[in-house]
Amino acid sequence: MKTLTVFYDAHCGLCSQVRGWLSRQPAYVRLEFVPYDSPEAAHRLPSIRHLQADQEIVVMADSGEVWQGGGAWVTCLWALKEYRAWSARLANPAMQRLARGIVHSISQHRYRLSYLMGFQSDAEILRLAQGHESSRSPRVLHDLDLID
Repeated sequence: MKTLTVFYDAHCGLCSQVRGWLSRQPAYVRLEFVPYDSPEAAHRLPSIRHLQADQEIVVMADSGEVWQGGGAWVTCLWALKEYRAWSARLANPAMQRLARGIVHSISQHRYRLSYLMGFQSDAEILRLAQGHESSRSPRVLHDLDLID
């Protein structure tokens, strides 16, 4: 396995923060991040619409294996150099139920948590950046401006 594709909610501030954190971590395998509701996501994983990716994270390996929810997070941790030991602990059958429950609870409340923590989503940041660019008035040239 050389690449993991992480399908995440780009409209969620917490999800976008976690995407940023994951992308800054030293990793054994390359992590690629794709908004779950994008055309790119549908192209890479045609069944994504049926996986309820709007509710919990989905991760796909370049081998075609797919994980969702707690298993997806454990797989992301497995990819990171400094967290592989944690992934092994959380993959232990005794811890799987706890990991699944925590991830499910956070996923259910991610928008509220984003609001409480003041996190902006990737989609909001992009929208604000595009709005800022479009709010600049273009310079109107007059006849006299064309003369040196």
